[in-house]
Amino acid sequence: MCGIVGMVSTSPVNQDIYDALTVLQHRGQDAAGIVTTDGRRMYLRKANGLVRDVFRTDHMLRLVGNAGVGHVRYPTAGLDSSAEAQPFYVNTPYGICLSHNGNLTNADQLKDELYRSDRRHLNTDSDTEILLNVFAHELMQSESLQLAPEDIFEAVGAVHRRCRGGYAATALISGYGLVGFRDPNGIRPVVYGKRETEQGTDYMIASESVALDALGFERIGDIRPGEAVVITLDGEIHVRQCADHTHHSPCIFEYVYLARPDSVIDDVYVYKARLRMGTYLADKIQREWPDHDIDVVIPIPSTSRTAAVELASQLDVKYREGFIKNRYIGRTFIMPGQQQRVKSVRKKLNPIDLEFAGKNVLLVDDSIVRGTTSRQIIEMAREAGANKVYFASAAPPVRYPNVYGIDMPSATELVAHGHSDEEITEIIGADRLIYQDMEDLKRAVSVGNDALQSYEDSVFTGQYVTADVSPEYLEQLELFRADANREARRKKDNAVLEIHNDA
Repeated sequence: MCGIVGMVSTSPVNQDIYDALTVLQHRGQDAAGIVTTDGRRMYLRKANGLVRDVFRTDHMLRLVGNAGVGHVRYPTAGLDSSAEAQPFYVNTPYGICLSHNGNLTNADQLKDELYRSDRRHLNTDSDTEILLNVFAHELMQSESLQLAPEDIFEAVGAVHRRCRGGYAATALISGYGLVGFRDPNGIRPVVYGKRETEQGTDYMIASESVALDALGFERIGDIRPGEAVVITLDGEIHVRQCADHTHHSPCIFEYVYLARPDSVIDDVYVYKARLRMGTYLADKIQREWPDHDIDVVIPIPSTSRTAAVELASQLDVKYREGFIKNRYIGRTFIMPGQQQRVKSVRKKLNPIDLEFAGKNVLLVDDSIVRGTTSRQIIEMAREAGANKVYFASAAPPVRYPNVYGIDMPSATELVAHGHSDEEITEIIGADRLIYQDMEDLKRAVSVGNDALQSYEDSVFTGQYVTADVSPEYLEQLELFRADANREARRKKDNAVLEIHNDA
């Protein structure tokens, strides 16, 4: 999961792209980057860290020009170098910078093709660099003396024929303009809009509509699966379908957890979808547990709040904020070792005892992944005096890894993989566990857009929308993650050793 943004404006874009990336910061906190162009040269700044830490005043002053692209990166197994930060640049043809959200499932094949057939060198292990070089190679196949929208659309069409997986991308072509495109299944989200000014019309492409809202842009619509949008430096916009075959299957986990609730993705308001998740979860409780003894509903901050509020309302049960979140604690999901994760959960959340004491509490979370956090939160609720602790997930059991751009643990690390609901209940220490039904989750989203009939829901079903995800592929993915985790632990141990030696 990453955040992308691209702009063509009638005025300098450095501050607008910076502001858009801060709005998309929830999509990635590991690294950030911006590239701009004044029509002649490109100016790049990227590094590991949050947007506010990567860009200082001197950096911003150097990012000149009225067009640019930006990126925020989510931590990914094996990618911990600032060299992996985006956007990526290639100088042939024209000079192209590209930022990308997603994952290519045939990256190894493409890497071999780029070396053997396309004669292109790759300098990192990032599949974004692969996508960029495939696009650049295909753009070179044009015989036109001057670049035109048709040449770009042909190149994007070739990208769709060669690349498999989930991807949404923005590309900046030096001296020409901005390109945005989305994979033929429309797995990862991307939207575009415009803003009228006294000088003319500005255009933006972004992962989520909240970036448009924050900067006063009017949403034109989502880039459709297989579609490309070309915006020239002088403000001309061209849109075309570039894929021969499309099958719209957006990632349903975007609506559960990844996207901001105030975003609109594929014409569905994320906030409303999460309200419906709460409604359908309440319906299930009333259907299967009509004599429940729930005294209070408490969300696990913060993405589960919307579903929890509606669930409590439907059950006619009190809703309370029982946990206070420390927003300034470091991320816990990349920490090696179970013990450190446990300590970090307790530092991140603090219970309000009076909301738990003597009550039967229903805790609501958006999903359950490893189960480590859920178990610790349930223990915290009991220590705060809860009589009974029930647990509800706004999503079905997460049993399978994601291969389309969410750095989710391998199957063996998922608490629901190979376990029944009863076994999971015992593992996390709940008195009762309620999962959302898969059909209800789909209904919660599709009520907002009847045209959505198919979803990328592999983390729940194990069914992958691209045909190339085999058991062998998943096995290799798990081996890669294991190697990456071992390397991360080795680096941490070495760093601790160096500190001790210095002392």
